[in-house]
Formats: sequence, C-alpha cells, structure tokens
Amino acid sequence: MPKVKVPRKSTAIDMTAMCDVASLLLTFFILTATARQPEPLTVDTPTSTVKIKVPEVNIGTITVGDGKIFFGVKGQNVRISMLEKMGERYKIQFTPEEKKRFSLMESFGVDIRQLKQVIALSSADRNKEGLQPGIPVDSVGTAPSQLHDWIYQARVATKELNDEQMRVSIKGDSKEEYPAVKKIIDILQKQKVNKFSLITSLEGLD
Repeated sequence: MPKVKVPRKSTAIDMTAMCDVASLLLTFFILTATARQPEPLTVDTPTSTVKIKVPEVNIGTITVGDGKIFFGVKGQNVRISMLEKMGERYKIQFTPEEKKRFSLMESFGVDIRQLKQVIALSSADRNKEGLQPGIPVDSVGTAPSQLHDWIYQARVATKELNDEQMRVSIKGDSKEEYPAVKKIIDILQKQKVNKFSLITSLEGLD
C-alpha cells in the first residue's frame, strides 16, 4: 500500500502581536523614564581598576572641582528634611514651593543665604557654568562650616526617614589639588565619618 505524502508547507509566523507588544513596551519606557538632570559642576574623575557600584539610596555625594564644592543627597524626602533643618539652624524660612523645587535638585553649590535665588531659577539657568560659587568650607570663628552643617543635617535626615546611616562619597576632579580634598576629609572626620567612597572612572584593562 503506497504511503500518503503529506504536502509540506512553509512555516509562517504572524508577527503582528509581537510588534504591538514591542510598541507598547517602548511607549511605556519612554513615558516612565526620568530625564537625567545636568550637573552644575562637571568633573573629570581619575581612573582606577576597581569596580564597586555606588549605592543608589542613602548616599550623599560631595563634588569638588576648580576649587568649588557641591553637595547632593539621594531621596526627595531627605532633601526636604535636610533643607528644613538647615533653615532652622540659619534662621531662613523656605516656602513649600521652594522646598519642592529644592527636592528636585541633584546637587548645589552656593552659600545658604543665596540658595533662595538659585532655587527660583530654572534647571538650565541654575546649572550654568560659574553661576554657583560652591558651598563655603571654612569655619567662621568657633562655628563649623556650612559644608559641615549640610553633611551633618543630611545624615540626621537620612537616619530619621530611612533608619539607615548615610553613605558618603567624594567625587573629585583628577586635576584638583589635594588641600581641597583634605578639607572635606577633615570635615568628615570631625563627624567621626571615617568610611567613605572615592568615585572614579573605570580604567581600561589591556
């Protein structure tokens, strides 16, 4: 008895559903993505062969370059609490709108007495090169420096809100003189913060 031959047909896959899913995913990622804020102080970090990821939360970053020092802390709620505590210390009242705008700032580098003017600017104007002269790091009499106070209040706010210690990282320009970095380290040691990270760029390996 002869065998029945089954006619062979080319395999066809309907990709319509896959295209719809891809379009939906692309639309979702575009709509939910957050634009990276420009940095007010751009630095060229030194390179190293060590690869350790910086934590995404509970981190305060001190940026130093061109003799200027900027400070930023992760978490909008932590930023607001830090600003409120600094306002109480320096007898400066910040409005709810100013607090909200400050919570969106990745970092800043200005005397707290001029902070209101910086907060009022748009993101593009605020981050223009040379606009912010840096946070004062020198002590006045027996009072600690403003950078000391910002770091301390950020640590207190992080502990109160997240019940964790704030990690400190220093992001310095590769051409920055050591005395500028030494001032930051001295401030940290006065607060008994002896463990911190130095942010570097990953060096290419041959």
